[in-house]
Amino acid sequence: MDLKFEVSARVSRPVEDVFEAVVDPAKLSAYFTTGGAKGRLDTGAIVTWDFHDFPGAFPVEVVEVEKNRRIILKWEAYEPKPDASTAADDCPPADSTNYMTTVTMRFEPLDDNSRTLVTVVEEGWRPTGQGLKGSYGNCYGWTQMLCGLKVWVEHGINLRDGFFK
Repeated sequence: MDLKFEVSARVSRPVEDVFEAVVDPAKLSAYFTTGGAKGRLDTGAIVTWDFHDFPGAFPVEVVEVEKNRRIILKWEAYEPKPDASTAADDCPPADSTNYMTTVTMRFEPLDDNSRTLVTVVEEGWRPTGQGLKGSYGNCYGWTQMLCGLKVWVEHGINLRDGFFK
């Protein structure tokens, strides 16, 4: 089982504007990282993202940035703690080490660059029940990111303001 998802959104702004809204920490903090972002997304950087719905700032490794085209990130995989309904076979051993997932964001100009298609792919979870739950949670989060990005870039509205806190 290959745990991977892909979500996309069309944003009615030129690719340069949409890309900058992701790589600039002040702009990203305005609609997505509700607890703030520190550090610009540049190749080789390690930035910090914080969310009110997932407290505690954490590092994000910027693997590659190709201006106005692609961003590749790595961060620690999220897997929810097993509960009583989770079979022991679905959970990694207690002494297992942490691991990373890979996030790829693609930016494609549309309609003579008046709109942008943004696609987010995340992959790399362990093929377990907890890995599947983690991938669903992140799919939800990236979908929210794309919705927030669209509304903020197009209308200056932060959809996540007060949503979690």
